[in-house]
This record gives sequence, structure tokens and C-alpha cells, in this order.
Amino acid sequence: MNALTRAFTPAEAAVLGGLELKAVNNAIDKRIVEVPVQASRRRELTAENVLQLKLWHEIGPILSQERRQRLFGLIRENPSARTIRADNLVIVDVAEARKQISQRTKDLAEAEAMVAKFRDTLGGKPVFKDTRIPVRLVAAMRAQGADDVEILSGYPKLTARQLELADIWSAAHPRRGRPKSLADRGLKAKSSRRAKRGSDPLSHI
Repeated sequence: MNALTRAFTPAEAAVLGGLELKAVNNAIDKRIVEVPVQASRRRELTAENVLQLKLWHEIGPILSQERRQRLFGLIRENPSARTIRADNLVIVDVAEARKQISQRTKDLAEAEAMVAKFRDTLGGKPVFKDTRIPVRLVAAMRAQGADDVEILSGYPKLTARQLELADIWSAAHPRRGRPKSLADRGLKAKSSRRAKRGSDPLSHI
């Protein structure tokens, strides 16, 4: 589906705009961005919403609410404009913001393409294609301090790029409830080799 027409979840919008998920939800709650209301009450954001979120995140403190809404209106009226004058002192590089979002959209698509889920593989947990390695496990290891060299040594089927994409995919698909730490899984952040050995560390995920 074309990125300009598809809908994004708040988590996906956070990844594309370079924000924290909490910031996206706060922006929606405070009506900083106008998100279409779905019959299911699910929050679905448009590509325009993602651009608005990114600009709000980066220059929001500079502009009053009135000027921010004026900026959003000017962007809507001039979709091909590379820059927009927000006021007498602030000129916004809209083209650069769109470029960054476009790259993140490609990264997210690449991340989605590398993930597979099968009922008979680890109970349907998301894994890297052609492996039994859970994507969220690798992202958690990196988040909690594991070194990429160690991870790749412990999981030689993976590449450095896949480790980066694991972070992107996991951020776009957060697990519900309290995130499990490596200790909860019976693993240690600094030892991917230990994570690979033992009875079956993947069963803790």
C-alpha cells in the first residue's frame, strides 16, 4: 500500500516521526494533530499526521498553537512546497522532514519484510525469516546493553542490518503489558553466547 494513503498505528507513526510512543498519544489526546475517528475507536494516523507530529516534535516549542496550526494549514495548501514560512523568523524545511520520514518508511517496510510468524515456530512468536530467532529478543538484548558483536557471534545467521531493523520492528509493534527484561527471560544483557546455550532460552520469551 502507498505510504501516502495507508493508515499508521501510533507506534508506527512514532517510528516514522522519530518520537516516543507516549509523545504521539499525548499529541493525539491534546488534539495537536487531528486523527480521524474510526468506528472501532482504534487510532489510525495518516501520512499528513506523521509529518505534523515530526514538525511539532522538532519545532513545537518555538511556535504558539495558533502559529502551529497555521503552519499545518499552509503545508496542506502547498503540498509540493520545499519550505514554508511559519512566521517572520521561522522557515520550516518541509522537504527535509518528508525525506527523513520517507527513509524511515522504507526502513520499516524492510523490517516488516524480514519478520515471519508461524504457529508451529515458537508458538507464533515473530522471528527472523528462515530462523527460530525471536525479533523481540534481539531488540531487547540491544536495548539492555548487549554488544552487537556478541549478538552476531551468538546468532551468526543474522546480519548487523537485521539487528538495526529488529529495533525498528519492535518499536512499531510494542508488546502489550510490561516489557519483559532479559532477566525475566533467564538471559543476561552482556552475554549473547550464554543466551544461545542452555536448555532452550527461547522458551522463556
